[in-house]
Amino acid sequence: MREFKEITPEQFVHSPFQLLDKEWMLITAGIDEKVNTMTASWGGLGVLWNKNVAYIFIRPTRYTKEFVDGSATLSLSFFPGSYKKQLGYLGRVSGRDVEKIKESGLTVLKAGDGTPYFEEATMTLFGRKLYAQELKPECFSVEGLDEKNYPLKDYHTMYVVEIERILVEA
Repeated sequence: MREFKEITPEQFVHSPFQLLDKEWMLITAGIDEKVNTMTASWGGLGVLWNKNVAYIFIRPTRYTKEFVDGSATLSLSFFPGSYKKQLGYLGRVSGRDVEKIKESGLTVLKAGDGTPYFEEATMTLFGRKLYAQELKPECFSVEGLDEKNYPLKDYHTMYVVEIERILVEA
């Protein structure tokens, strides 16, 4: 089993631009004994309301949204490049249709509070949901962003998540 150590947000030295855009992440949540995950590359990290937070975005059609909406906590897991194939699979396939986590070969672990995450991840951020807001077309202030990113009008829900713990590979 992989060993992890906890670090503080102040010890977090990774570029969010590299992590999110180039390496991707898995957003994972559980309801009772069921767990679902999805690959994501849109989001951010920062400070809001005097808290260390992550911003994540989930389209309404994603099965994982039901899990995030139904749980107070979630995890954001990051993997080495050798897992790009699995992350691609987890982003393409719906957990409604197949047991995609099992099929991916990843191993689900549970934090002390029951939040699911992955043994194979090199870093996991554990968060508590603080806020959720559906994006609205009338709020775009730059011409064309809406049409380019939402041709089906399936606007993301933005979640603000307080980062409560960070585990990194020891």
